[in-house]
Amino acid sequence: MSLEKIWLSSPHMGGKELDFIHSAFDENWIAPLGPNVIGFEKDLEEYLGDKSVAVLSSGTAALHLSLILAGVERDDFVLCQSMTFSASANPITYCGANPIFIDSEPETWNICPLALKQAIDFAIANHKKPKAVIVVHLYGMPAKMQEIKTICDTYNITLIEDAAEALGSSYANQACGTFGDFGILSFNGNKIITTSGGGALVCKDRATKERSIFLATQARDVAPHYQHSEIGYNYRLSNISAGIGRGQMLVLEEHIAARRKMNEFYRELFKNCSGVEVLKEPTEDYYSNHWLSAIVIDSTKTKGNWDKEELRLALEKENIESRPLWKPMHLQPVFKDAPFVGKTVASDLFATGLCLPSGSNLTDADKLRIAAVIKKFL
Repeated sequence: MSLEKIWLSSPHMGGKELDFIHSAFDENWIAPLGPNVIGFEKDLEEYLGDKSVAVLSSGTAALHLSLILAGVERDDFVLCQSMTFSASANPITYCGANPIFIDSEPETWNICPLALKQAIDFAIANHKKPKAVIVVHLYGMPAKMQEIKTICDTYNITLIEDAAEALGSSYANQACGTFGDFGILSFNGNKIITTSGGGALVCKDRATKERSIFLATQARDVAPHYQHSEIGYNYRLSNISAGIGRGQMLVLEEHIAARRKMNEFYRELFKNCSGVEVLKEPTEDYYSNHWLSAIVIDSTKTKGNWDKEELRLALEKENIESRPLWKPMHLQPVFKDAPFVGKTVASDLFATGLCLPSGSNLTDADKLRIAAVIKKFL
């Protein structure tokens, strides 16, 4: 008999989602509008505090709209964290703009403030001040937001926070996704809460939110007929999906607590293992939801000089999913011609890092299996 799969991060329903979905069916609100959409936005606004939120079809859609609202146009420069999933960078190309990728710093694995400033100075020296900066809170770990925000404010550059992995994380007691001019959330199936597919754009004010909704609903002008003066998009979240989101908001804090316990589980598991470091908060200013728990491995210090691929294969053999860290964007074939500013932090992390099962629905039996396989391997 084959062992049941232990996934990296699988959807975790709380039980109340169907109540909101049934309400949508009962009231025939099946279109991308309705009480669940309005309610989900209100839930997120109350959770984040003093922000306006538009729920959309994906985090990628939210990022694309944020770039449009920031005035990004063809041939503009946008600075983007290199160590991230491709969805952080792809929307730059949707606008016809050019990404400049920025290296990470070793404490949080996020965008390096020093390299960021160098990149801005480089762009200005080439007579093309960047239109926006995209910072990512990788694996739920907050970036160095005080330094990053100061740089963006100094140069008057739009700051976009890709907090797709960081709902529930905070820096200096402020929620990730609320520092920048725009924040991006994702509710993909593997995120800390899910709407199956979906995302949200966090805006500074109600007017910007309404503008984003206008663009997300095909930019239809006020008229009795269909009239369009601008290019629009089909980016709004459905009332059914929003109902799932409303149910998920009821268990968000439980999901965060469970993922943080998984991080503690791995820190305990590897505490006496030389050459292995678990990503954790560098100071008390950082609070991570630990969406994914990840390790970096120095094979020169491990017993037997094992590396990340050997551990990954050992887990895979026992039907336990693990995955290398994101391959940096500046190393991706599709972005091979894009400029990169920094050193080798991001590439070194990719070469040595591994994400481990982190779901909020992992059972005690799952943990025992994971621990047994890792201990046997070590």
